[in-house]
Amino acid sequence: MDVLKRPPIPEDAVQYQLFLVHPESSDAETHERFLQQILQNILAELAPLLVQYIWQHQPFNLRYHPEKGAVPAHLGGVTEFGDNVEDEWFIVYLLKRITCTFSDIAAAVYDNDGQFLLIEAAEHLPKWLDPDSSENRVFLYRGELHILPNRTRSGEVGWPRDSVPTVEQALEVLHSHTESCLVKQPICAALTKRLDGYPDKIQQNFHRAHCYVPAGIAVVLSRRPDLIAPAVSAFYLRDPVDLQACRTFHTFTPDTRVMASVKFTRCLYAQLQQQSFVPDRRSGFTLPVRSHPQYRAHELGMKLAHGFEILCSKSGQSASEKEASVSSNPLWRGFLDSLKKNGYFKGELEGSVRYKDLMTSAESFFRQSVTSTHRPAIQNPGQEMLKVLEDTSYSLEDLKNQEAHLPPEDSDAWLDITPQELERLLEERGGRGVSDGTCKTAKPDEELQEEEAGYSLIAVTQGMKNFINAMSSHEGAEIPSSCLAQPFSFDPDTVTSALDRLLGRKDDELDSDDFEDDDEKDDSDVDEDEGVQNCEQAGAEDLDNLRKYMDEMDQELQSTNIGRSFTQNNRTSNKADASKRSMADSGSELVEEEIQPIDVDLNLVSNLLESLASQAGLAGPASNLLQSLGIHIPPDADQS
Repeated sequence: MDVLKRPPIPEDAVQYQLFLVHPESSDAETHERFLQQILQNILAELAPLLVQYIWQHQPFNLRYHPEKGAVPAHLGGVTEFGDNVEDEWFIVYLLKRITCTFSDIAAAVYDNDGQFLLIEAAEHLPKWLDPDSSENRVFLYRGELHILPNRTRSGEVGWPRDSVPTVEQALEVLHSHTESCLVKQPICAALTKRLDGYPDKIQQNFHRAHCYVPAGIAVVLSRRPDLIAPAVSAFYLRDPVDLQACRTFHTFTPDTRVMASVKFTRCLYAQLQQQSFVPDRRSGFTLPVRSHPQYRAHELGMKLAHGFEILCSKSGQSASEKEASVSSNPLWRGFLDSLKKNGYFKGELEGSVRYKDLMTSAESFFRQSVTSTHRPAIQNPGQEMLKVLEDTSYSLEDLKNQEAHLPPEDSDAWLDITPQELERLLEERGGRGVSDGTCKTAKPDEELQEEEAGYSLIAVTQGMKNFINAMSSHEGAEIPSSCLAQPFSFDPDTVTSALDRLLGRKDDELDSDDFEDDDEKDDSDVDEDEGVQNCEQAGAEDLDNLRKYMDEMDQELQSTNIGRSFTQNNRTSNKADASKRSMADSGSELVEEEIQPIDVDLNLVSNLLESLASQAGLAGPASNLLQSLGIHIPPDADQS
């Protein structure tokens, strides 16, 4: 399928598809029944992870999609993850787990950036693989990343890079040559590093905090913890019209506030905590002084109350549509059995309050992810909040008594990051990493000494020379391998020959083919000798014209002050000054002697340092270029 024909994916959304690698039956009905059975097994396998997860915007969802065009029947879905990119990578982990458990399933996943799995391992990809040649080539299969190799000759395994295989063709190659499609270890390691920590990382991304909220909110969140996400989003994305509903609270009145333990994701907590907001005086919400030990709990509770009130004000009265019971869905029984088998209900007696709360969460997830025929997000969170309040009876006195037994809240020290930690994270994300973790605890003086010890002007000039001399294509400049701390080797004869051709010391053709390997040259017939000679003559003429143009440009620049901006070589500068004084009237035949050589290295370093100083410690072209070359410049100690 052509990339341009694929329906556009919304921004901050991820799309995923699960295909049968080798379907046993071509009958559409049989194929559909088999996929539906696999869907039931997948939900049963992932239920313990999915039910308790709090999604930023939309949950992970799978549905049967019939065959359409060149795309065979499959299971698939789309999830909008909003500002929490961890939701996207959690889905990647789920897909890896699915393909590992169900060996006959291959998964394709992409977002509005395309194959974002390849972006994560971009430094290790083969040169031929780019966004145009990666279509229908990248799959998660048997728990590992697989890429269809580039077939350059008939009989080789893979698919030609200049054509796009259909999904069925790609799956056939994947099934027949699985080992050949498995990616190299560096690519696999990059993806494994990004997913490191799952599934334990799910709990690490949660943050529990004490919030002084109206009693109704405490009751709703005890039954439906997932409703925290739309409430935070409603407050975070509020507008003046939304705040009109919060001048006077009708649903969650401030006089019923109690202290409760609320579970956020780290993204939701950061969004709520970092927003500055002063409530309307008419709302009834007042905050203690900032030095009060429970100021943060009061502030968080006030913000949550505004989010919940905004949602309830938008709920409307369109609750006439009665939702079908989840028990009528044939997938529900297997889903529920899996929850019981994996200890989801934690030994609670059926019919107890805690059991009912857990069952409500399970039904809500199942309704959003499986039975919904619309978008998988919570359609009307305000209406669901009101429904929970109607179905639940609570005592304000009991809620106040529970305040003494709240679990401790988590530290939010992860919100603060030191400059050294930020630098380490940027280096890791940039692919360079660090040798060990000792840099985090080193003293400032020791860090400064380490930076100065590793700083060399020679490294700066050599790195820039390598970058300038590197061969690049029309797609952009590439960082030379020598700048990435990789072993450097070269063929002296090849370099000498290339320089001779470039400088015109031989009557060879100045063409990009001169830098290609000898094995790419085709055998020439005798009849082609005359054409080759003509090409060589044309190349020599072009080189002569280039030299004349450069000479004329040098003469024109002599009448300007551009030369004074460069530092000239000291060894010849004195002689040049004497020559200018004694031969001022010699005429134009001595122009070449007046063009004095400049110190390229000194000028390069001077200009780079001036550019870095003008950045005042911020990001800029000079620092970005040097960082990409693996060259770290210490901070400027001269504050003048």
